[in-house]
Amino acid sequence: MSGNPTANAAWRAELPSLVGRTVLLREVASSDLGAIVDLLSVCDSTHFGIDEPISDVAVQDLIERAARERAAGLSFTYVITLAAARTVIGLVQVRQLDPMFEAAEWECTIAPSARGSGIFLETARLVGSFAFGTIGTHRLEARVLLLNGRANGALRKLGAVQEGVLRRAVRRHGEYLDQVLWSLLKEDWGNHWVSTAPRVH
Repeated sequence: MSGNPTANAAWRAELPSLVGRTVLLREVASSDLGAIVDLLSVCDSTHFGIDEPISDVAVQDLIERAARERAAGLSFTYVITLAAARTVIGLVQVRQLDPMFEAAEWECTIAPSARGSGIFLETARLVGSFAFGTIGTHRLEARVLLLNGRANGALRKLGAVQEGVLRRAVRRHGEYLDQVLWSLLKEDWGNHWVSTAPRVH
């Protein structure tokens, strides 16, 4: 699979929904405000660049920024929903690290009630296949708190390579914490490929 210029341009105009066995990923919208405030208020959640305390205003800014950055081709952001109930259970974002989007960083947070259910791995396979196959990304990086054993274990299970520990790289609640740097390369994706083409009903 390789990125194709038409698809690469198309996602900037409209982010396609990604459908898995148990999850449906769609572009974040203003109607998700309350659910995302709840999600990001969990003490160990990723904050996706929000530096101030989580609030309606901060999350609305995040939603609006996500739309602007998608249109500019800088990043894409999906809400993770249960396919059956359409309940919001997570958020995932992929941001370019270079102008061609060949290297990118992804962040993901899952509601505590959905952790340990395989939802992260299913989401990661959809998002990774979209990034590597449609966007044309070659390398995906993730930075995860060293203390977050569940997230580090999930990335290891996905086949990511631990490249190092970033000492005191992020501040949380007034304390500087270590992060683990993980990477996935397109050629390592192997049996994780899934189709992210729109489904016709």
